[in-house]
Amino acid sequence: MQIKYAFFWLNILSIIHLNGAYGQECIDKEANILTKRLYENIYNLKDSLTIFGHQDALAYGVGWKGIKGKSDIYDVVKDYPGLYGWDIANIELGRSKNIDGVPFKKMKEYILDAFGRGSLITISWHANNPLTGKNAWDTSQGTVSSILPGGSNHKKYTRWLDRIAEFLKSLQTKAGIGIPILFRPFHELTGSWFWWGKNFCTNREFIELWKFTQNYLKDQKNIHQLIYVFNTANFANKEEYLSRYPGDDKVDILSFDQYQYEGSTGKKIFLETMNHQLKILTSLGKTHNKIISIAETGFEAVPDPVWWTGTLYPLLKDFPVSSVLVWRNAGLMKNSNKMHYYAPFPGQISEMDFKLFYQSDKMLFGNQLKNITIYH
Repeated sequence: MQIKYAFFWLNILSIIHLNGAYGQECIDKEANILTKRLYENIYNLKDSLTIFGHQDALAYGVGWKGIKGKSDIYDVVKDYPGLYGWDIANIELGRSKNIDGVPFKKMKEYILDAFGRGSLITISWHANNPLTGKNAWDTSQGTVSSILPGGSNHKKYTRWLDRIAEFLKSLQTKAGIGIPILFRPFHELTGSWFWWGKNFCTNREFIELWKFTQNYLKDQKNIHQLIYVFNTANFANKEEYLSRYPGDDKVDILSFDQYQYEGSTGKKIFLETMNHQLKILTSLGKTHNKIISIAETGFEAVPDPVWWTGTLYPLLKDFPVSSVLVWRNAGLMKNSNKMHYYAPFPGQISEMDFKLFYQSDKMLFGNQLKNITIYH
């Protein structure tokens, strides 16, 4: 076993350090050195390895909250995720906590902690509705047009971006270099449950919003630590996936979100949908020379004791998926009296199966990423 893993890591180090010079560059030509190196390394690893991620991994879990160094993933496999997901909704309003109750001050600490371990950070943004003042799920017509240049809420939107930029600029190494972030704005854009969804703005309006947001952060706020993740929900074919695509010069990573749901046909539908969409995304990744990822997935409360090796791993093993992230472990939800979690914890029914999943040579967690120095 030791010989096997020694050769495995020698091979991975060779991929990164010998081939890194030939990797695809991120779209921001002024990206800082850490961001450039990270993108090149992910690009070079994408065909053989998948980084495992968990949303809000350090902030809370099932039955606990705010315990320094704790993680449900760590409690199961004595290792942390390789990718940490966070959401910055509410920061645009100047509030101290995000929509899931995580203080932004603590979020910064968690991000610095994860970076110090050599792991990746991804940020999504369930942006509140700038037209109505309600949350991201308020799908009033005309929101996007109101925040584009010339719109009635355009100045408000730029103030929102100013607050995001201020937070991003605070995420720095001791040497003052911006910590790389996989930034996933306007996620699940082919769905119709957020104000930026397909039924609430035209394709042209969405593309203009994407371009304005990106250009404002890069050119006006001098943010050069972002790797831009394009993210959809369901899509039937390449044309639907690309219907709101802003262009190869505006996107670093192609991704989508897909969850399994309970019911007698839940697994069958999930496997068929994921296989179909992964085939499409793999083809698009080759055509457009992009990294692909599964930005969100999971099976709420993981009721299948072999879900990790019996459902998720078979989907990952045959596709060049750079990363996969399961959603948060919120525990008991007061509003529904329902358990809401997507990763195992000690005693959970899929705990032992997750340990087998963790041992796969394809999956990268925190310790492995630290060993291969993904930022160098």
